[in-house]
Amino acid sequence: MSLQPRPGAEIPALTVRVARASNPHGTAAMWIRDRLDGLFSDEDFTVWYLRDGRPGLSPAQLATVCVLQYALNLSDRQAAEAVRCRIEFKYALGLELEDPGFHHSALSDFRDRLAEGDRADRLLGLALTRIRRAGLLKGRAARASPPFP
Repeated sequence: MSLQPRPGAEIPALTVRVARASNPHGTAAMWIRDRLDGLFSDEDFTVWYLRDGRPGLSPAQLATVCVLQYALNLSDRQAAEAVRCRIEFKYALGLELEDPGFHHSALSDFRDRLAEGDRADRLLGLALTRIRRAGLLKGRAARASPPFP
C-alpha cells in the first residue's frame, strides 16, 4: 500500500450545507474540523508508507476517525459505520455525502502501523502542538480549557 498525499481537502459544499442544516451549533467532529482544520494531514504520515504501489486510504482521515472513535467510545465497526452514515463524520473528514467509507479492519491496520516504534508518541506530540496553537489547550501541565462551546 502506498501513500499519495492529498493536501487538506476542502469540505464539499453539499456536505457543509447538510451538516450545518442538521447541526446548526455543530458537533465535536465538526468543531475538530473547523478549529483544527482537520487535525492531521497526509504529509504527517509520509514516512509510514511506500511511495509506490496501490494507493491506500488517507492516513490523516484514519487518524481523525481514531480520535473520534476514542472520544465517542465507538468500536471499529461502529466507527466505520459512522464514516459511512453520519454527516458530521463526513464533514470532519471532508467527504462527499455519497462516500462509501471503508471496511472496519482498516482501523486496526492503521493502529498496527501507529504502534511501530515511536510513531504514536510523535503523532500525539504533533496533535498537542496543533491543539495548543488553536488555543484549545494551555499551560505546561496541559490543563485543558473547554475545547468546544
